[in-house]
Amino acid sequence: MPAYWIAHVVVTDEDAYGRYARLAGPAIAAHGGKFLARGGAHVQLEGRDRPRNVVVEFPDIAAAEACYNSEAYQAALVHAKGASERDLVVVAGIEG
Repeated sequence: MPAYWIAHVVVTDEDAYGRYARLAGPAIAAHGGKFLARGGAHVQLEGRDRPRNVVVEFPDIAAAEACYNSEAYQAALVHAKGASERDLVVVAGIEG
């Protein structure tokens, strides 16, 4: 069953966050992650608006967690901390 990373982000340091993005992409792909939404236009209907919204599909929750905890992703994440305000959740998809 697929699982999804859903991230809501405010970038506070474009250069540092750019380093994160360049390193995170390959780490995510290595765990079967596929970007479904990455920034782009959005409409905030409820809650706190964050201008960058990202959705990544993984084969399952285990792959999503393994990616987050991987050495490669953690090396990327160092650049995002202090360069952004982020919320990240993993959500199980549904069959069919």
